[in-house]
Amino acid sequence: MNPADLGLPVDVPSTALFTDHYELTMLQAALANGTADRRSVFEVFTRRLPEGRRYGVVAGTGRVLDAVENFRFDGAVLEFLRERAVVDMRTLDWLSSYRFSGDIWGYPEGEVYFPGSPILRVEGSFAECVLLETVILSILNHDSAIAAAASRMASAAGERPLIEMGARRTHELAAVAASRAAYVGGFTSTSDLAAGFRYGIPTVGTSAHAFTLLHDSERDAFTAQVASLGGGTTLLVDTYDVAEAVRTAVEIAGTGLGAVRIDSGDLLLVAHRVRQQLDELGAERTKIVVTSDLDEYAIASLAAAPVDAYGVGTQLVTGSGHPTCSMVYKLVARAQSADPKAPLVPVAKKSTGGKTSVGGRKWAARRRDADGVAEAEVVGTGPVPNALADRQLLVQLVKAGEVVAREPLEAARERHREARAGLPLSATQLSRGEAVIPTEYL
Repeated sequence: MNPADLGLPVDVPSTALFTDHYELTMLQAALANGTADRRSVFEVFTRRLPEGRRYGVVAGTGRVLDAVENFRFDGAVLEFLRERAVVDMRTLDWLSSYRFSGDIWGYPEGEVYFPGSPILRVEGSFAECVLLETVILSILNHDSAIAAAASRMASAAGERPLIEMGARRTHELAAVAASRAAYVGGFTSTSDLAAGFRYGIPTVGTSAHAFTLLHDSERDAFTAQVASLGGGTTLLVDTYDVAEAVRTAVEIAGTGLGAVRIDSGDLLLVAHRVRQQLDELGAERTKIVVTSDLDEYAIASLAAAPVDAYGVGTQLVTGSGHPTCSMVYKLVARAQSADPKAPLVPVAKKSTGGKTSVGGRKWAARRRDADGVAEAEVVGTGPVPNALADRQLLVQLVKAGEVVAREPLEAARERHREARAGLPLSATQLSRGEAVIPTEYL
């Protein structure tokens, strides 16, 4: 069974209104003056990484492909636009048959990126490309921010598994997307069942403090949980007294108890005490899971603690202080006329305040040193140098309106692991710094 085929409530029948009003008014004006059919190239990029970040992570590409496929103006949507007089009847008629028929190239999901990287390139008529701006940025900005935070947390955690558990800290649909992005960035499981159902991400969970408080005693709660879920379950031991809870847990579940979870207090100190106590009770194989408002810095501070897994919520689903990547979608080239053979002309915004951009249809490649470690992100608009021909980063995602690059989520997850491993070691430092490699323009 493929959950994506079931029309789940985490999906929408059309993404056409996930756009801004002015996209449609631009379309109307372009249709009226004859420029709507001009061949155009739009690119997604960011001018800078969030403060202190050394690299970005591309996430949400698969969701972008779904959104482009579902960008359709059905009867109800067209009636809404008509009633609100958003656009005229000619534009409504054009929208009624809208199907993206162009090409999309981009960094494959899980790849890392840097300032100026052409993360996504959308090519087609101005009319069909301009409408996709908002939905593409909405997905990429959100998912890439979550994946970048997840990647930093995964680096800090080393080989210890990470559980995504932030569903209650964000919008219910954003939570599903966040789980997906976190999985790409290196998390191993989620507490969100919708994410497990929609994307096949492993789901985990046992009990909260409410279950303990429901019972007349902690012993009664543990007995009930073990009777139902078995001795391999995870018991939450910080509702009352941690040391007493650990003793009770081992008495009830035996030395084969799966794990204990600590959700409050000085996690470093408590983890050491719990590990010592478990070992003294003969539960040497019982694992310790810690939660409680963790971020990458807290995880790094627990590197020397006897912790076996981390559960992360709020800080993950909010991008650990950076909920967006500040990606933009800019027209970088357009034809001089509607003639399909008309040459493309580079265009770029010129302004003060750091909002300038580089015109021209771009390629990107990553130059590596003799040891295979990345040393520069090279972006150009002319011929690709022979030395970089096999280092190009953009792949075709959509060809003539048809998606050609769908892949399992595991592929994106593995790609990110490899991409991060190919960066200089300083990429994993949590201290503030610039992008780990420079962007060079040719």
